[in-house]
Amino acid sequence: MKFEVWSDFVCPFCYIGKKRLEEALETTGLKDKVEVTYKAYQLDPSVPEDSDESMLENLATKYRVSVDEAKNMLNNIAEQAKTVGLTYKVDGMKVANTFKAHRLAKLAEQEGVAEQMTELLLNSYFVQGEAIGENDVLLSIAEKIGLKKEQVEKVLHSKEFTDAVNADINEARQIGVQGVPFFVINRKYAISGAQPAEVFANALQKVAEEEGIKPHLTILNDEASGVCTDDSCDI
Repeated sequence: MKFEVWSDFVCPFCYIGKKRLEEALETTGLKDKVEVTYKAYQLDPSVPEDSDESMLENLATKYRVSVDEAKNMLNNIAEQAKTVGLTYKVDGMKVANTFKAHRLAKLAEQEGVAEQMTELLLNSYFVQGEAIGENDVLLSIAEKIGLKKEQVEKVLHSKEFTDAVNADINEARQIGVQGVPFFVINRKYAISGAQPAEVFANALQKVAEEEGIKPHLTILNDEASGVCTDDSCDI
C-alpha cells in the first residue's frame, strides 16, 4: 500500500497530520505494509530566502488582524499539536522559503533517509524554532541523519533537484491539491487535512481489506506465561 503525502515544512498541520498517520499505522498493525512518500509543496513560494519576519507578523498582515490575535491563532494550533506529543515554539517561528529544504529532502530520499529528513525539518522549525531557510541550519540537520557535508553543500549551492521539487508541485496542481497536508492512497483515495488518527485508520483498513493485506500483529509481552500451546496452557 502506498501513501503519497504532499506537505510543506512550515505548515503546522502537516506535522500534526504526519503524527496522526503514524499513530494509525501503529494501531492498525499496518506499518510494515505501507510505503509513505513525502512530496514537495510550497504554501508561499514568494517568501524571500533572507526573510527575518516572524510568523506572528506574517499572519497578522495576511489576515489583517493584530499580532495578539495572530498569536491566539497559532496557540490554538499549538494546542492541537500537544494532542500528538508536540510542543510548538509559537514565539520562535519565522517565515521561511522552503524550496531549498525540499531540494535537500530529495537528496535525503535518494540516500534512503527521506523520513528522517522530513521529521527533523518539521521538528526543527516548529519545536526548536530554527530558521530552516538558512544554509547552516539545513547543513546541521542533514549531518544529523548522516548525509555528507560536501554532498549537502553541493545541493545547497546549486539548482540540483529543482526539477524534482517542481514536478511534485505541478503534480499537486494537476490532481487538484489546494492545501496541505494532502494524502493520496494507491492513487485511488485521498484525505485532505490533518484528520483524526481514526480517519487514517479507517482508510488504511478499507484499502487493506480491498487488497487482501493482513496486518502485522505485535506481541506486547516478552514471556510466554498465560499462553495456550498445542500441548498445554501456561497460566
